[in-house]
Amino acid sequence: MDPTRLLAPPIHTISNSHAASSPEPENATPSYSTTDQSPLSLQVPTSPTSKSLGGDTLRSRANSLNSTAETSRSRADSFHSNAETARSRGNSDLTTLRSRFEGDDLTTEEALRPDKSAEQDFQVDNSPFAFSPGQLNKTLNPKSLAAYRALGGIYGLERGLQTDLLAGLSVDETTIPEKIGFEEATATARSKPIDARPIIAQEAIVTGREVEGQFHDRKRIFSDNRLPAKKAISIWRLFWNAYNDRVLIILTIAAVISLALGIYGAVGQTPEEGEGQSVDWVEGVAIEVAVVIVVLVTGLNDYRREKQFSKLNARKDDRQVKAVRSGKSVMISVFDVMVGDILHLESGDSIPADGILVGGHGIRCDESSATGESDAMKKTGGSEVWQRMVEGTATSKLDPFIISGSKVLEGVGTYLVTSVGVNSSFGKIMMGLQAENEETPLQAKLGKMANWIGYLGTSAAGLLFFVLLFRFLGGLPNNTDSPAKRGSVFLDILIVAITIVVVAVPEGLPVAVTLALSFATKQMYKENNLVRHLRACETMGNATTICSDKTGTLTQNRMTVVAGLLGTHTKFARNIDMSDEEKTILTFAAAFDRLSPNVRSLLLQSVAINSTAFEGEEDGKATYIGSKTETALLTMAKEFLGMGPVAEERAGVEIVQLFPFDSDRKCMGVVIRLADGSYRLLVKGAAEIMLDLATDELPDITAQSLDSFELTPSARRRAFANIDGFATQSLRTIAMLFKDFQQWPPVGVQTLEDDKSMARFEDVCQDMTFLGIVGIQDPLREGVAYAVKRCQDAGIVVRMVTGDNLTTASAIAKQCGIKTEKGLVMEGPKFRQLSDEEMDEALPHLQVLARSSPDDKRILVKRLKYLGETVAVTGDGTNDGPALKLADVGFSMGIAGTEVAKEASAIILMDDNFSSIVKAVMWGRSVNDAVSKFLQFQITVNITAVILAFVSAVSSPDMHSVLSAVQLLWVNLIMDTFAALALATDPPTEQILDRKPTPKRAPLITTNMWKMIIGQAVYQLLVTFVLYFAGYNILGYDTRCATGPDYVKCTADLHTELNTMVFNTFVWMQIFNEFNNRRLDNKLNIFEGIQRNYFFIAINCIMVGGQVMIVFVGSTAFQIKRIDGPQWAVCILCALPCLLWAVVLRCIPDVYAEMLFDFICRIWLAGARPIMKVLAVVFRPVGKVFGALSRTVFAPTKRFSKRTVAKISRKKGAEEEASGKGKNPAADVEAADASEMKRITWTSSTTTPQPPPQQQQQQTSAEFPLQPPPITLTTAT
Repeated sequence: MDPTRLLAPPIHTISNSHAASSPEPENATPSYSTTDQSPLSLQVPTSPTSKSLGGDTLRSRANSLNSTAETSRSRADSFHSNAETARSRGNSDLTTLRSRFEGDDLTTEEALRPDKSAEQDFQVDNSPFAFSPGQLNKTLNPKSLAAYRALGGIYGLERGLQTDLLAGLSVDETTIPEKIGFEEATATARSKPIDARPIIAQEAIVTGREVEGQFHDRKRIFSDNRLPAKKAISIWRLFWNAYNDRVLIILTIAAVISLALGIYGAVGQTPEEGEGQSVDWVEGVAIEVAVVIVVLVTGLNDYRREKQFSKLNARKDDRQVKAVRSGKSVMISVFDVMVGDILHLESGDSIPADGILVGGHGIRCDESSATGESDAMKKTGGSEVWQRMVEGTATSKLDPFIISGSKVLEGVGTYLVTSVGVNSSFGKIMMGLQAENEETPLQAKLGKMANWIGYLGTSAAGLLFFVLLFRFLGGLPNNTDSPAKRGSVFLDILIVAITIVVVAVPEGLPVAVTLALSFATKQMYKENNLVRHLRACETMGNATTICSDKTGTLTQNRMTVVAGLLGTHTKFARNIDMSDEEKTILTFAAAFDRLSPNVRSLLLQSVAINSTAFEGEEDGKATYIGSKTETALLTMAKEFLGMGPVAEERAGVEIVQLFPFDSDRKCMGVVIRLADGSYRLLVKGAAEIMLDLATDELPDITAQSLDSFELTPSARRRAFANIDGFATQSLRTIAMLFKDFQQWPPVGVQTLEDDKSMARFEDVCQDMTFLGIVGIQDPLREGVAYAVKRCQDAGIVVRMVTGDNLTTASAIAKQCGIKTEKGLVMEGPKFRQLSDEEMDEALPHLQVLARSSPDDKRILVKRLKYLGETVAVTGDGTNDGPALKLADVGFSMGIAGTEVAKEASAIILMDDNFSSIVKAVMWGRSVNDAVSKFLQFQITVNITAVILAFVSAVSSPDMHSVLSAVQLLWVNLIMDTFAALALATDPPTEQILDRKPTPKRAPLITTNMWKMIIGQAVYQLLVTFVLYFAGYNILGYDTRCATGPDYVKCTADLHTELNTMVFNTFVWMQIFNEFNNRRLDNKLNIFEGIQRNYFFIAINCIMVGGQVMIVFVGSTAFQIKRIDGPQWAVCILCALPCLLWAVVLRCIPDVYAEMLFDFICRIWLAGARPIMKVLAVVFRPVGKVFGALSRTVFAPTKRFSKRTVAKISRKKGAEEEASGKGKNPAADVEAADASEMKRITWTSSTTTPQPPPQQQQQQTSAEFPLQPPPITLTTAT
């Protein structure tokens, strides 16, 4: 379809004839009302000065009616008024509006002209909507008021997208039979009669059933709000990556040469008399097969890991957003957001899709993550912008555009979604910025350690190669073998040396971390911990302090008003213990029945109007959605004040200004216009702070008059006494104030710079009238006291950071077990005034920080980190973002947390429960333990295998190691893959919390680990050396071969049999030692919890079965011989004492072991330095040889592979392009945005506006990444 056919003529002219001939002016904006004009009905004003509250009043009100009295009121700024329209356009012959904004002179076609890179977004087939995705994107490419006007403004978008600005999308929508044209949609805002606007009847569409094929046409045309998953690495590419290792390539080449020589020896040469056909070729085949197995296992392991992290990322990106559908506010997945949806906006939200603001209060957004603009952007409602365009007063400062990926800093409202998924601004950016999986600090540290171990193993292999090479070269003059046989001997030397390198390089160390992390994150998700950053998983295991919020984390966040005070005399309560002296306490019903109508109305306004909570559904039941404090107040109003639906209570009220809740002020407020034209400021917040702002009170709550009198000192003391009384019973206290004004803003107060109709809160919230106090109960979560106790047993200090007053915070902290007799309780304002020295002195004793602000929390975290603590902190608010980001591990609340807090955090508590933090500690320690177990196991195998192969090869007359290349590859498979899977999947036990956290600077290998490593290595080497060197005599092999022609063959067979027993014993020692490594402490029960680890059991069964099969059927490939029962018994009995030897080692105190290691290290360093210098001189030319080999062999191979992959990718892309555009959204987006990415200055996602440079410098110094502990190795440096 030609996109230009969808374009409508420009809307620069206003026909005066239309204004004269129709009841409504041509460009009058439709009013949202029914035809009933009853004077008793109510309507929500939507003008710039007459604003509705938040998203609630923007929902469908099918029963709302127009008010003649309301519409007759003079509103100079309202475009809903016919009189205003007549004033602005009556008797006017103007045909062209003045140009006041950038692009005002563009025609519709020019404003919506497709970019060459995005033409496919303008081409849609069989669309029931008036606009294509490309046309909608023009409003934000960049922000364009011209494109907004060309689309007909907010009402043209409403009609063209077939949605409803109040009721949202219908939940029953599937396919859309009616087709809306471009002209019809854009003409709606100019000529559509007011009463012709379609209203979605809520009763007719809410079915409560799941609709099959829901939003089929919307998904087909505009897609859903998912980004195409990053193209997964194919399993074949993973196999190639696993094989693309220099050592494996060299081994493969050597094996191919060995195979060729073996085939030549078997086919091209006649065997000597008495010898059978040569089978030397089998070793080459066996090595190749072993390499293939290693590559397959490694590739499959990587494939499994990629799958797990893909699932984790999908869970991490999912969240719930508030939408209006069928006139009801509902929670939906961010992936289910559709074009045409009406979404709520609140402070702290992360915007999920592009759109146009419908209406709201004081909305400011941080768009730095999307546009690079650091200033907070004030948003203007789409209807106001359209009216300004109609009047010719629009300027470029007007901004109704909501950009995905930005953050709502303040305000509430709703917006119309226009672009989702790959079509949204943030989606396009993210398609080009899909990041690889992060490397955790532990992975980095182990990678360095693996390099060190690899260097040592490579040095040993190089030394072995040269020793055997010199022996081989020295024996050449007396060697009468054929050239092929001599070449085969040299290849055997090379293959054994290379295989030792394969065994010595512990590539399984980083893999073990990955496996442990993937397993732990999956299990943590099941226990309500969604890990967003993998490093947090391992860091949490070493946390030394937790700074926890109270509400919802330590308590249930199920708040109920249980007591209160009306005025300073009337007290009421229910289900709460009061002292015997309190005989004047009334029940709720009795107290509220005393209220006069005016006082009742005032109290109802304070609860229902001064609130951002709204009605909705959860689990199919009607409830209030929003802050639990506000929902508790609404529930009280509904039960005892006769409050009806919140929407109806707010429908007849004109909101003039809204003051959102501020964590520094500890309060929120709203200004409403009264029927007599005066204004009323309603404020509610922390009781003791509100009481300080009050100078008057209502002396009699039964009187009709709202005249106030001075709040006397005795009345003030009485109120404070009630606050303290509520607080000692762990109640949150909220006070309500009010004040009336004759005009707004009042005379003499400061106004906001960008809006002179808005007053500063600090200037108007003075000399307030005290209305009352409520005490809200929030019971402790079940098991929180036990969870706190377990943290304390684990050496973790738990601190409570709360906004409650000192008394309430102390009472709850005592119930939780956080507050002790000697513990320090402090208020935030006092804490932040301390000097660094005073703070350092107080912090070890600080247990409760009351009446704290988010900045206090940030200061606390920063100072604790300065003192060397590993800090975990919880937060749920937008302002908690800096503290969450600064902490070593930030926990956000999955239920009560804002999106800004979630993005700043490392782990999301999906149940907001402190007990889940304890689970995170356990799994974090489990990850660290799993890595330590594997490290202990692998270094033991490394030491034993390398030394055994080295000594046996050097001492052997034929220069053959007792462990052949294929055998070493099997051992490498055991320790690099099987052991990693087995030891990385041990679930944590409760006993893991019985030890103190590991310090940040602690070495990776502890004294106890060295004790087990060296002790087991000594035992294994002792047993294998005895079998290898003395086994021939011990087992009586020297008497089994009689002198004769078969003596040589018999002796060779017996040596092969003995080597088989050494190999079998060695492998069984590793299997038994794997059980030893299940414990890192000195406790003896190594089988604890083994029945719960099915991975461990299954993998050990595989290893045992594999070893048995190798011995019985792998004789030729592994160069071994089948052994009988007694010989099996000897192998098992020699290996089994590994378990008993571990008991002996665990009985040796670590202090004595440390003294011994220190002595050995001193001797080693004294003797190793000169050796290392010699080795450096010897291996320098070897390094040059390998460098030249790399440049001549490996570099061309790598270039060839890259070119091959690139050619395949280009060919595949060409085929996809030929088959049709749009089938690969990721590729289309990358192509479409090649030029756009150059224009957009993208910065990393931030949670708060950019601080000044000096603060940035301070934050940079404080937010340094976790420094890995130094690697401690007892080797020469």
